[in-house]
Amino acid sequence: MQAALVTIAEVLEEKIRTRTARVGVIGLGYVGLPLATEFARAGFCVTGIDVQESKTARVNRGESCVPDVRSEDLLPLVQQNSIRATTDFSVIEDLDTINIAVPTPLRKTKDPDMSFVVSACQEVAKYLSPGKLVILESTTYPGTTEELVLPMLEQSGLRVGEDFFLCFSPERIDPGNPRYHTRNIPKVVGGITPMCTQLGSIFYSQALESVVPVSSTKIAEMVKLLENTFRMINIGLVNELAIMCDRMDINVWEVIDAAATKPFGFMPFYPGPGLGGHCIPIDPFYLSWKTKQAGIEARFIELAGYINGQMPHFVVDKIQNALNNRSKPLKGSHIHVLGVAYKRDIDDVRESPALDIILLLEQRGARITYTDPYLPRIQLGDRRLTSEDALRMSTEADCVVVVTDHAKFDYPGILDAASLIVDARNAYKSQVSDKIVRL
Repeated sequence: MQAALVTIAEVLEEKIRTRTARVGVIGLGYVGLPLATEFARAGFCVTGIDVQESKTARVNRGESCVPDVRSEDLLPLVQQNSIRATTDFSVIEDLDTINIAVPTPLRKTKDPDMSFVVSACQEVAKYLSPGKLVILESTTYPGTTEELVLPMLEQSGLRVGEDFFLCFSPERIDPGNPRYHTRNIPKVVGGITPMCTQLGSIFYSQALESVVPVSSTKIAEMVKLLENTFRMINIGLVNELAIMCDRMDINVWEVIDAAATKPFGFMPFYPGPGLGGHCIPIDPFYLSWKTKQAGIEARFIELAGYINGQMPHFVVDKIQNALNNRSKPLKGSHIHVLGVAYKRDIDDVRESPALDIILLLEQRGARITYTDPYLPRIQLGDRRLTSEDALRMSTEADCVVVVTDHAKFDYPGILDAASLIVDARNAYKSQVSDKIVRL
């Protein structure tokens, strides 16, 4: 009897299970570098690919460029040749698996900018050969993997599910979260074919604690959008509630804390100066854009986006009113901003509401300084601002505004030094002072 032929899928599965598969990650940012690090820790030989030579050089020196990977953890992996980085996409030819983790921003018209995904997939297609597993992780609209990525890869003449394997697995990182990180966040994966899903699941299970297979790439794509749309809409709700409570002289923070004592049917969300980051302010609009193509209006998403987008204006109005109550005009006043990152204890300014608040304040004639222990400099158009000493600036400023509640700030010291504080993050929750004006 003739021995059964070993399939391409079986060969790839054996490589993955024995951890001899050569792993590639395109994009070494907040998603890609932690993923590459986890697979290197699991015993795989990992190659990171990025278009920024400065970034690949740092990785090859064992220096992390993202907060969720410590340099002291990365350096030993580099030294033992478990991970290396390059700008040369031709290395794809020698890889067995390729994860694509590149940015997917929105254009000003609120439609997806897929140029980074297209560019990465063009490089993968150029070097595609039988036996490769390709996984897109970049957040995008439902249908991207099947309608955009698959046709580009099939131009090689190879057949998906037989010659090569294609999946989508949404990134779920929360930069700076001390409890949940790449390894222990359940990994959703959906493939073009059942074999694609199976291989994708086996692949992730080698390095991550939990894998959740779903029936298609569209399901996996929609999972990510549901998660972030859920957050965006609920944040929009509490932001609108904050505006209502402000008009009625009600402490919205106390309202939410009391409501959160209900043991069922309620999940607390908190207001703030606006949405920032690479996910929540952007991802729901992928869904809105896609549904418009189907003739459906995503009303909740559009309304929540509008409310969240108005919060920087609300904060600036709050500052102006607080100064007016002390007979000081905003124009000409010195406003010191505490925190410019989009969330606490990280160095990411993408979509940060702090930047909008600074620009709005300047448009009204205020003079702005800032402190951020994670961002010594920020670029605003053609201008560069430098982080100042928080206590010294709090003494000099007419108003201090808490925009990002970094744990490193000396909140008691700042309260003593400042004459007026507008707290947009409830950083002074336990403090009672006439100096404090809350969101």
